[in-house]
Amino acid sequence: MTSLEDRIRRLEDRAAIQDLVADYFRATDDDDIAALAQCFTRDARFVATGFPGGHGREGIVDFLVAARAAMSQTVHTPNYVHIAFAADGDHADGTVMAHLEIGIGATTVFAAVRYLDSYAREEGCWRIARREMRSVHLGPWADVARSLVDPLNVRWPGGEPGPSDFPRKP
Repeated sequence: MTSLEDRIRRLEDRAAIQDLVADYFRATDDDDIAALAQCFTRDARFVATGFPGGHGREGIVDFLVAARAAMSQTVHTPNYVHIAFAADGDHADGTVMAHLEIGIGATTVFAAVRYLDSYAREEGCWRIARREMRSVHLGPWADVARSLVDPLNVRWPGGEPGPSDFPRKP
């Protein structure tokens, strides 16, 4: 059995990672580049289905700034954060389920995504060490009515429709 101090630290770490996820979403929606950079470790990786992503804190910020240049207002809403801690206490893996609303051109896009994350304690703070954004479904508001029944339900404006990263298995 672990000590009370260890159990309290684990609860504090869990809260810190949940705050980190919220900080990332707020910084993204507010275009707060300095805060966004602090969400990632120095050698972090960010990948997303169909996009090049970025490596290292600066590379990730450059990728996100370039991606957001084509966007107007956005709303990132986390639904849950599931966290599994490594034995060393300074690393964890997580799954973040979120909904996104993104203004792109004259279209509002609605999406459900999962972020497959790894977290690391760096300089005394929890940060994202790896983030993989995977699409459940995504498309213009006009397509939402059929987005969960269409096998090609990932529809970035201007791109070719593609399948979900998490198709339902019959």
